[in-house]
Amino acid sequence: MQQGKWRRRLRRLAKLIIALAAICSVIAWHDTMRDPEVLTARLELSTLAPDQKPLRLLLLSDLHVAGPDMPPSRLAHIIALANAQQPDLVLLAGDFISDRRLATHHYTFREALAPLEAIRAPLGAVAVLGNHDHWRDAARGRAELTRIGVTVLANSAVRRGPLAIAGFDDDFTGHADIAGAIAAARQLGGVPIALSHSPDVFPQVPGDVSLTLAGHTHCGQVRYPWGRTPATMSRYGDRYACGLIRETGRTLIVSAGLGTSVLPFRFFTHPDMWVITLSPKPAAQR
Repeated sequence: MQQGKWRRRLRRLAKLIIALAAICSVIAWHDTMRDPEVLTARLELSTLAPDQKPLRLLLLSDLHVAGPDMPPSRLAHIIALANAQQPDLVLLAGDFISDRRLATHHYTFREALAPLEAIRAPLGAVAVLGNHDHWRDAARGRAELTRIGVTVLANSAVRRGPLAIAGFDDDFTGHADIAGAIAAARQLGGVPIALSHSPDVFPQVPGDVSLTLAGHTHCGQVRYPWGRTPATMSRYGDRYACGLIRETGRTLIVSAGLGTSVLPFRFFTHPDMWVITLSPKPAAQR
């Protein structure tokens, strides 16, 4: 009699575990494969000329093209969504490919980057590489991005409209030269902003650089339902892990990215893209 009671309890427990696993799988698939959330920010900069028209920047990060969750066909769909935001300038914060062991298919740089050729922005697209790009083949990644018309920065800078963009090579793999990139941007004149794969460079970015854009953390990628995450891939923990952060008069925006790393799914995090509008600060506030 007692044995039969325990068997019934074990069967109920097994059914409960199976049901919870099924619910978690549905949540993970939805969070992984949904269209990116379009997040917005508006910054008024005193360094922009008073007659400067507002600029729309679009930040995309951590594409991680690999099967099953981010084949090139899905990236092409995301680029169409990005173009619909009508950006003036597209900024790509690295980790274009993935070599994770759990991938069902690995793509060459040419296959992975082909959808980016469809980017439409008057001021073009500017990119930096991430740690996964370095682990695969940084030279090949730069060559393929350049071939399709994307400007790649590696501790260097480029002028786009009124902006001088300082692009840091990947900090996570020890390739960043922050001072060198900032110096290059200052030589170009214009309003300096910074583009980095990892947000961990932010404390070293000087005060005259009002905006830094980054990715890498995936906003944790896997989060607990109550909001914490097991890992951020940042040596600062949650400090620069996700979203819009303001410190000492400067702004850092960290994208959750588009693809996945290590595990081929998200859980209670969503892919995103950021539209950042830069406009001159009103004369009365200068």
